[in-house]
Amino acid sequence: MKLTRRTLLLGTGAALLFGSAAIAQELPQGGTVKANDNTKGPQRIAFMAFQNNPFWIPVTEGAKAAKDYLAKFNTTVDYVDLGDTLSAEVVIAGIESAIAQKYNGIVIVPVFDGTERAINEAVAQGIPVVNIIAEGNAPSDRLLFIGQDANAAGAQLGEFIGKKLGGKGKVGVITGYFGAAQHTNRMNGAVDYLKKNYPDIQIVGPFENQDKAEIAYSLVQDMYTANPDLSLVYVTAGGPFGAAKAIKDLGLTGKVGVVGFDHTPENVEYLKTGEMWALIDQAPFQQAFDSTVLLHNYLIDGKAPAEKVIAVKGNILTPDGPLK
Repeated sequence: MKLTRRTLLLGTGAALLFGSAAIAQELPQGGTVKANDNTKGPQRIAFMAFQNNPFWIPVTEGAKAAKDYLAKFNTTVDYVDLGDTLSAEVVIAGIESAIAQKYNGIVIVPVFDGTERAINEAVAQGIPVVNIIAEGNAPSDRLLFIGQDANAAGAQLGEFIGKKLGGKGKVGVITGYFGAAQHTNRMNGAVDYLKKNYPDIQIVGPFENQDKAEIAYSLVQDMYTANPDLSLVYVTAGGPFGAAKAIKDLGLTGKVGVVGFDHTPENVEYLKTGEMWALIDQAPFQQAFDSTVLLHNYLIDGKAPAEKVIAVKGNILTPDGPLK
């Protein structure tokens, strides 16, 4: 099975947002937005993300590719590691630090409600902010959000789960953080879809794994002990390969499957061996790269993107290949 990085469906086309101002320049594989020629002088962008599971590896790669690419346009991109504990407080501290260091722009994964205060503070001080991957439900003055409609992505997987189980069975639900809006919306998207369309499917949980594979592993073992008729485990965020490992170690391969997010190498290995039944992607490399270049372009020409939200439609991958 040949796996390639999927392309985002960016609505009106992010690569064209800035028209003829973009100069011809070779883009890295996975990036779609070209940089505008810099007529303003040196610019500095702080790119902030977490590092608590393998999902963040392509995010980091996208940020570093943007750093290399934009260096040719007199824009410096500093990658800021926010650590392995996701919280609103960590995001706020990162933004406040970037404000103090007088960056020209910020790319951030804000995740939680409560972070909008710091985002608004940055914007009020003339520092535009682009949110990627996951943001809270509360509105902010951010320039742009690039990411998935979490509820719609959950519903996509809910539809897959319902069909896969033939409308009957028990589904264990593991979310990343109960306080993360994206994780909650992914969970509700799937659960609400199942309740409406497949009412005979029972939900076990939800449980919280804090994006950690080892916690997902233990949760699946506990779930199966309490529910030996478990049919499937749905993991809304990080660490689904931990759930898949538990299925394998319990000798349940082919009988109980895992459905989750992200085409990371760890997840895909369990897709190949049959413990993982479906994975939906978010194109994290492209989100990281494109958002940073879009912010560079805004710093240069001051033209806000036509759309405040650039939605990423997920592609579902199964052991048989992409879901048609």
